[in-house]
Amino acid sequence: MFAVIFGRPGCAFCVRAKELAEKLTESREDFKFRYVDIHAEGISKEDLEKTVGKPVETVPQIFLDQKHIGGCTEFEAYAKEHLGLFQ
Repeated sequence: MFAVIFGRPGCAFCVRAKELAEKLTESREDFKFRYVDIHAEGISKEDLEKTVGKPVETVPQIFLDQKHIGGCTEFEAYAKEHLGLFQ
């Protein structure tokens, strides 16, 4: 499984999502991720909306195997349900 996390500096939820991805990378051989700093990469809100396919109000925006799952809360719920997090 490959996750892509679109986030920005100074965002607590982005930090939390990245830490969760790091934890999953350490505990699972089949999990890898890439963190994309939208400011450093020059990605605008409009660019992100095109990638997500709908209006975006917040970051992080997270994709698992190229499927948009939402933000940090949705990522945590998915990880608990499908990836054995906190078990």
